[in-house]
Amino acid sequence: MTEGDARRWHPETLAVRAGYDPASGANAAKPPIYMTSTFAYASARQAKDIHQAYFDGTGPEVGHAAHIYSRLGHPNLDMVEARLAALDGAEAAAAFNSGMATHSAIALAHLRPGDAMVFSRPIYGGTNGLYTQLMPALGVGHAEFVDGCDRADVEAAVDAASRQGPVKLIVVESPANPTAAIVDIAMVVAVADALGTKTGTRPLVVVDNTLLGPFMQRPIALGADLCMTSLTKYCGGHSDLLAGGVSGREALIQPLRLLRTTLGSHLDPYTSWLLLRSMETVHLRVERAMDNARAVATFLRDHAKVAKVTYLGFLAEGTPQRAVYDRQCGAAGSTFSFDLVGGEAEAFRFLDRLELLRFAVSLGGSETLITHPATTTHYAISPDERIAGGITDATLRLSVGIEHIDDLIGDLRQALNAV
Repeated sequence: MTEGDARRWHPETLAVRAGYDPASGANAAKPPIYMTSTFAYASARQAKDIHQAYFDGTGPEVGHAAHIYSRLGHPNLDMVEARLAALDGAEAAAAFNSGMATHSAIALAHLRPGDAMVFSRPIYGGTNGLYTQLMPALGVGHAEFVDGCDRADVEAAVDAASRQGPVKLIVVESPANPTAAIVDIAMVVAVADALGTKTGTRPLVVVDNTLLGPFMQRPIALGADLCMTSLTKYCGGHSDLLAGGVSGREALIQPLRLLRTTLGSHLDPYTSWLLLRSMETVHLRVERAMDNARAVATFLRDHAKVAKVTYLGFLAEGTPQRAVYDRQCGAAGSTFSFDLVGGEAEAFRFLDRLELLRFAVSLGGSETLITHPATTTHYAISPDERIAGGITDATLRLSVGIEHIDDLIGDLRQALNAV
């Protein structure tokens, strides 16, 4: 596939074709699995040239598909990265063995003692721990904002972080986990630009695009520097693998690959192959799940025992959030939260009565998953931080799958009857 192909073909086609040329794999129609830990050199001179290309980015092997050792890279990893970059509309991508490995690499690559960063709230519990526990222990300050559609709120967080050190990263998750809170990505980019003009140091804007993925939201086109995705979720899509990826300019991605070599957080050949297989059908699974999600959200919104539903499709016309949604999102996705009338006791009673829905963490699989964030995914976040992010003891996160809609609603109905 040429660069021109990537520009003219639709994402659905890129998900099937990008990253693999049958001529490179004995004309196999589907990618082979390169189950090897090391690669032989053709000559001593080529060995030096390959290392020069990998570590220095110079020499005759630059741009060639030569490999050294699978921790540094391998053919299946090349395919995943080329496909992810094509789907995200980016120059390059790097894949890791989990979403948190990806977030961690970004943080470790760009933050040093004395620096500061900003993030949006709510945010995934693991990401929260990275920036409120690990990075502060390394001397990195932070500040956060809650209203991602209010420039004044974002700027206030940037100002607070700037008092702790030069701001190097602004990390946003939009839609957010678990409440589907939305952040105006283009506005955050403008804030980063303004800070760069003012101080001479422009922070990178990193967008966690996990909940909508490459088909329903394209952060790179909105000006983001790095688009991070937990590939475990919709791109993997079957709850049977762990992977993460980040896309952006080649100059930003290559240092992450080198850091990955040191951290040992590469994606192995078999998981890369599984991911390539799953990426081919992500748009079909997502479309069915989103159809189901709208019906489920409508049912819940109209139920007397449900206090609130955060489904993006219900954003009120005329609000800043709706304006941002219409401008930057292609659809509402299939993960959202809802609050029962009551608290933890009612939530637990409801969860224990479910028969079809699976009570488990994670999201984006073919099966419908539900969890109680306050006691699972966001357990390690303080109660005050959870409340600030819209997470209460009555909040339940729902990742709607591809089962028959009547069965999903039937299970929800009978469980609500027990509350």
